[in-house]
Amino acid sequence: MISSIQNRLKELGLILPKVEIPVANYLPYTQSGSLIHVSGQLPTLNGALIFTGKVSGSVSIEQGIECARQCAINVVSQVNAACDGDLDRVTSIIRITGYVASPPSFTNHPQIVNGASDCLVSIFGDKGRHTRVAIGCSSLPNDAPVEVDAVFEVS
Repeated sequence: MISSIQNRLKELGLILPKVEIPVANYLPYTQSGSLIHVSGQLPTLNGALIFTGKVSGSVSIEQGIECARQCAINVVSQVNAACDGDLDRVTSIIRITGYVASPPSFTNHPQIVNGASDCLVSIFGDKGRHTRVAIGCSSLPNDAPVEVDAVFEVS
């Protein structure tokens, strides 16, 4: 039987990518009780960053939002792996943190991280509403424009 979240992903035209294996000494996610902590996810698709550079520099606002959205999709892929393919186990998203590589003069980090927040709410509905932090930084791994980590609660 197809789960309601799998149906929602299909309605949205979203295909969860294969989870990526960490390139350093860390875990992609850990579970403690009912909480799943997902390590920072970059905006990768098929093993490559969809954009590189700084938001409001070589990466446009729209591309930054798209990067945040892709990060959220990659977060969901990790949660899917943690839940053995049953995303209906998600009871809520507790928090996300979005990191936006940008020049010091850029102050619209929340607008960029909305790409992740909007994506998660579109997938999970009210269960996808979360607290969050949007942080600007000078650089991210591999010259990624955005990185997102998250904490999910599951049954």
